[in-house]
Amino acid sequence: MTSQDGRVQSMFNRVNRSYDRVNALMTMGRHAQWCREVAKRADLAVTGRLLDIATGTGEIALAARRRYPGAEIYGVDFSENMLAEARRKPGAENIEWEFADAHQLRFEDESFDAVTHGYLLRNVSDVERVLREQYRVLKPGGRVVVLETSPPRGLLKLVLSAGMSVVLPLLGQLIAKDREAYTYLKSSTLGFMTPDEVARVMERVGFRGVDWSTKYFGTNVIMWGHKP
Repeated sequence: MTSQDGRVQSMFNRVNRSYDRVNALMTMGRHAQWCREVAKRADLAVTGRLLDIATGTGEIALAARRRYPGAEIYGVDFSENMLAEARRKPGAENIEWEFADAHQLRFEDESFDAVTHGYLLRNVSDVERVLREQYRVLKPGGRVVVLETSPPRGLLKLVLSAGMSVVLPLLGQLIAKDREAYTYLKSSTLGFMTPDEVARVMERVGFRGVDWSTKYFGTNVIMWGHKP
């Protein structure tokens, strides 16, 4: 784990109790809907296996649990405090929660039918390595589905960028009492790769059929692909 990864880990361990509320406010309640869409696009078989990386408070893993009651679902994260929040939610007892570093997963090659994650890539030190790990643990034909932020573009870029620069740190101060953490989240959002750039990395790793759907004025995106 690099020093950057360590700082990110420390930040998420501090904001665990406020994370869901800030997400809901920043997306005007759409975040839960996007997590359900990620679970749906995983297209898991009745008894399939799904790995949700950077599970955080478990929103995607729990949405998958509700959608695929017969599946085997793992939710992993490198923040123990986030995992503690996930374990307290209804339905959490039917998911395997584990500490994990997305750069080096403990799971065997070709052991999952689907991999999902939300807001992982903008927070890691090596995006390509993380995606290669996901490719490794996926079975042939398996799907990856990604919920990620996207830097604003076009006519709304200045307005949205200015809004995020003010609103996100302010919400962090008022709700989490941690302006520094949410200032980082603002910076990681505005400075992250575009969907086109992420797609090129996914394809370089080996994923095929890569496509995406933008959300919320283009500031969020759901991306997907499959392992041939």
